[in-house]
Amino acid sequence: MDICILGGGLSGLVAALSLSDISEVTILEKRPVLGGCLASYHRGDSWIEEYYHHCFAGDTHLFALLRDLGLYERLEWLKGSTGYYVDGKIHPLTTPIEILLYPHLSFFDKFRLGILTLRAKHLDLKPLDAVPAIDYIREHLGDRVYTSFFEPLLRSKFGERRHEVSAAWLISRIAIRSDRGVEGERLGYLNGGWHQVIDGMEERLLEKGCVIEKGTPATSIKREGQKWLVNGRAFDAVLATIPPQEVARLSGIGEFAPVPYQGAACMTIGLDRDVSKGIYWLNMKDQAPYGAVVMHTNFAPRERYGEDIVYLASYFSDRPAPGLKETMLADFRRRFSVPESAIHWSELAVERFAGPVYTTGFADLIPAYEEHGLYLAGMFSKPNYPERSMEGSVIAGHEVARRMAEALRG
Repeated sequence: MDICILGGGLSGLVAALSLSDISEVTILEKRPVLGGCLASYHRGDSWIEEYYHHCFAGDTHLFALLRDLGLYERLEWLKGSTGYYVDGKIHPLTTPIEILLYPHLSFFDKFRLGILTLRAKHLDLKPLDAVPAIDYIREHLGDRVYTSFFEPLLRSKFGERRHEVSAAWLISRIAIRSDRGVEGERLGYLNGGWHQVIDGMEERLLEKGCVIEKGTPATSIKREGQKWLVNGRAFDAVLATIPPQEVARLSGIGEFAPVPYQGAACMTIGLDRDVSKGIYWLNMKDQAPYGAVVMHTNFAPRERYGEDIVYLASYFSDRPAPGLKETMLADFRRRFSVPESAIHWSELAVERFAGPVYTTGFADLIPAYEEHGLYLAGMFSKPNYPERSMEGSVIAGHEVARRMAEALRG
């Protein structure tokens, strides 16, 4: 039996590890590297992810994968400090004292926000799928908490679609980030970089005889008798980890429900200084061409890289704005008083389908693992609802592989 997997991201690679035991597997990846949004840059003696990544204490399936690859001992738990950039000033919001001193929310606002954070893990998300996040915030926390705290976050992440995002996503986001101590969030990172997971799976797959074709996008999917033709080549089964609407476009099968997606443009900069006063994750309330400044070397130790590394995170609906890299870099330099000589290098990663937009009613859009004779799994799958993660992608890869194996064994 021959299986074709479209996309060499986390779900596709995890599925391939299982399926390679029972079938011939070919992976088609449009980029010259594997990993999807988990791909990395190689700079000197170190690696850094194109998009910032960390994991959480409950990511048991991801941990099992790390153990299988011999990488679990490299997993470390680091402090994720946070802050807010308001009116040109950095406000740390990590410790209880810093939160109490934050001037843009009242004590009562902070109290209600704290209660919601404590309750988030226990709330039933199912009915919240139909409730806009904005309405939920205003009803439970008030207009001031929305305008001073949540509105800039929603605007930077979802842009004009922020009014469509569900409360299910919001509460899930709060819950997954509530593993906090007095020094900040407890977040997991792989010492040496997440590229080790991708490289480890690639090496294992090649040992199993899997064919991996990089720089080879799928251009057509067609049913012919009992076979599927992908780019004119015959396979017994096809697993697509690309968005369902792309599957519909390539196959001509119009019944796939389009999943709302957004793009991401993430700039990574190597420089000679810390710009966020020791804070790892700095949200931008002030208008800027990026919604967050993620100072990686205030999370992972700076000495591993020989320089400071910062991400500027930006999202878009259809296409990134023209000249975005120059615009982001110019704003960053001006806003944080960074001279050109302080910047060692910069890269802009752009992905049109970076992740789903969890609009109200999203639960009804989630595709099954098998539709119209094709198999589907990825960031749009049920384990990644209502918030995507590496854990969700690993689970989706396992579940679709199990479904395909059962069907192939017949």
